[in-house]
Amino acid sequence: MRLLRLTGALLGLSPVLAAVSQQAYTWKNVKIGGGGGFIPGIIFNPSEKGLAYARTDIGGAYKLNADDTWSPLLDWADDARWNYWGVDALATDPVKPSNLYLAVGMYTNSWDPNKGSILRSTDYGKTFTATQLPFKLGGNMPGRGMGERLQVDPNLNSVLFFGARSGNGLWKSTDSGATWAKVSSFTSTGNYIQDKTDTNGYASDIVGLSWIEFDKASGTSGKATPRIFVGVASNGTSNVFMTNDAGATWTALPGQNTQFIPHRGVISQAERSLYVAYADGAGPYDGTLGALMKYNITAGTWTNITPVSGSDLYFGFGGLAIDPQKPGTVMVASLNAWWPDLQIFRSTDGGATWSTLWNWVSYPTLARNYKIDQSLAPWLGTDAKGPTDVSGTADTKQAGWMVESLSIDPFDSNHWLYGTGMTMYGSRDLLQWDAKHNVTLKSLADGIEEFSVQSLISPPSGPSLISAVGDDGGFVHTSLTTAPTAFFMNPMWATTADLDYAGNKPTNIVRIGNNAGADTKQVALSTDSGVTWQQDYGAADGVTGGKVAFSADGDTVLWCTGSNGVMVSRYTNAFTAVSSLPSDAAIASDKRNNSIFYAASGSKFYISTNNGVSFTATSAALGSSTSASKVVVHPSVTGDVWVSTDKGLFHTTNSGSSFTAISGFTQAWAFALGAPKTTGGYPAIFAAGNYNSVVGYFRSDDQGVNWVQIDDAAHRFGSASANCITADLRTYGRVYIGTNGRGIFFGDVSGTAPPPTSSASSTTATATATSTTTSRSTTATTTTATTTTASTTSRSTTSVTSTSTSSAPAATQTAYGQCGGTGWTGPTVCVSGFKCTVSNPYYSQCVPS
Repeated sequence: MRLLRLTGALLGLSPVLAAVSQQAYTWKNVKIGGGGGFIPGIIFNPSEKGLAYARTDIGGAYKLNADDTWSPLLDWADDARWNYWGVDALATDPVKPSNLYLAVGMYTNSWDPNKGSILRSTDYGKTFTATQLPFKLGGNMPGRGMGERLQVDPNLNSVLFFGARSGNGLWKSTDSGATWAKVSSFTSTGNYIQDKTDTNGYASDIVGLSWIEFDKASGTSGKATPRIFVGVASNGTSNVFMTNDAGATWTALPGQNTQFIPHRGVISQAERSLYVAYADGAGPYDGTLGALMKYNITAGTWTNITPVSGSDLYFGFGGLAIDPQKPGTVMVASLNAWWPDLQIFRSTDGGATWSTLWNWVSYPTLARNYKIDQSLAPWLGTDAKGPTDVSGTADTKQAGWMVESLSIDPFDSNHWLYGTGMTMYGSRDLLQWDAKHNVTLKSLADGIEEFSVQSLISPPSGPSLISAVGDDGGFVHTSLTTAPTAFFMNPMWATTADLDYAGNKPTNIVRIGNNAGADTKQVALSTDSGVTWQQDYGAADGVTGGKVAFSADGDTVLWCTGSNGVMVSRYTNAFTAVSSLPSDAAIASDKRNNSIFYAASGSKFYISTNNGVSFTATSAALGSSTSASKVVVHPSVTGDVWVSTDKGLFHTTNSGSSFTAISGFTQAWAFALGAPKTTGGYPAIFAAGNYNSVVGYFRSDDQGVNWVQIDDAAHRFGSASANCITADLRTYGRVYIGTNGRGIFFGDVSGTAPPPTSSASSTTATATATSTTTSRSTTATTTTATTTTASTTSRSTTSVTSTSTSSAPAATQTAYGQCGGTGWTGPTVCVSGFKCTVSNPYYSQCVPS
């Protein structure tokens, strides 16, 4: 065996590489009600009452609280460790319950360049130490619902086993997860590949080992458990193995089912039986056949206890649980019965007879042996109230789908939980299943905000926030602390790719979808802040995704599509191609002048003054940029535009005739303008980027002269380079961060901002800015983090003074305020020492004379 001497370091803080001022912020999740994504693992500790954890495929891990809410454990994961939110396996220590282990890593293909890691905690997940493995893990790969692949020996808790993916086999630790060695005696690595033709490597990788189960009764406390079972993702050959000598030798169990893949294995010690749930695919999306088998450990024999057969068996089996307090009680879930609903089977006699969650009365009438309680996330019930999906077919599912995790509390037979593709259901009345054949299915994912957020807007009036999310459409957030009642409807798409509002008519909203299908139009318009929607019939069928910009008056949609280039439509007429823009352009509308749009691509900046029909590149360049991330326009000043790129952050006040490169930023991604610090002042600026070698989130109150960092050691939000942000135009300091897996956060200023210090010089006009690029794929550091608080600023200009918004023409405009331009009705005379200078036809500014 090859021993890996890879020791970890304490995690929970992000390394700070340079001096940046810190502004304290209070961070909370925007309340959507929990769920939003797949929950493949729910694990109760068998020794400590009330202790349970959940793992998600893209949103990290969570610990159950006494009030049935969940607390996140990995919000400290930063841009370098974004893949920690993909949790491939979780183990809670049955001997010392404060010990927790997570196997983390998002993808085994090129999408994630990082190796996987084992995170270990001795304080219930408050802090972690990491050991990097020599291979990748796949918390968001096929087969992620199998498990658990990571287990602690219940007799000798310093011993752990882990089943790897990608043909890497079985691994063992004898020092509580600090170091790992491959178990050379275990030779099966799995033969199942979901799709060998997949060229991007996502579905063409070997799924690997499925689960590990220790037979505690075979050993004694203080010594390694001799009998261990391992399930492997193989079909057509042996896939369940056993050792009776703590892993020195292994044998395939005779008489086993080799037709299907073993997804889950659970031992009932009282029955001396191993239950195994099988499916013909790796899950969580596939699986049309399967079986449930029971292995008598004493006799060495198998019994087929599959609950249904014939035409009633059109799914595989995933979630599997036994009740330790009631021997013979076993439950198993259909992995993905997409119609008419998820099915769950329960037996109290070891699988001899079964009862179901629902049954047919007579087609098409269902007898649902449960009541639904979606009070914590009322939007979950939207489908059940009658709307149809994009194909026009009524969605009959209520209980869920993609169920791989199903658990019964070992201390409370009434308490059960199961994870679905969108939330977690369960209740504390499970025994009513047997007594009255009716239970409660309550959404219990409160705190597990697993949404993948694609876009956010915070219009100057109406609801404070509107979100575009993956899989669940999107929401109008009239409250940040109360869950929405419904997602976007009519049209209803699984994923909303982007949003924008009309600057002069902010109740007018446009959204675009990412729903594949040749007969679907993916543009919708609202005139009431997203409460109701009308499909834009000018959109071509089958065109999806990308980014969108809505003109100031809400009559023109500029759409940089996912695959059909840039297109424009006015008055809902047919979209036409905009040949003068590259297909990768970042786009934005002017928020005051209806005819103006902006765009950026590479180092070029473009402007359109004819409603997006054509664009012209300006003479000024965005330094040495090769990729533009975001174009953000001042909410009330035409021609005042910011552009974030792979080479930094750029600002123009003259519609792109010249740019200022903001010093300190070598990369900038998401960007937003929010309410000013003082009435009439310049909007607060928020940026996600690499500022003076620190990757994080920053705010400036003085047009980019001084910056403070607003994220902290406990809130790093995963991948800064992939997240979206918007800022509140009505509440100073409030910013919203949309993550890929942890939903939406909102942050408010807490405490006094640090004082500004002297500034560095800036680069103006067409000068080329050079910088060092830091990639998101940087290998995760495991050194202990430190924090510094010295201040750093960017460019050297005269201190910026608040801009007046007075509409009285006779008033005197303040320094740097607007003093003219097309349609301007405010003051045209500047304060002493400043003169009104034309920047462009739409904007004149008071600058030093």
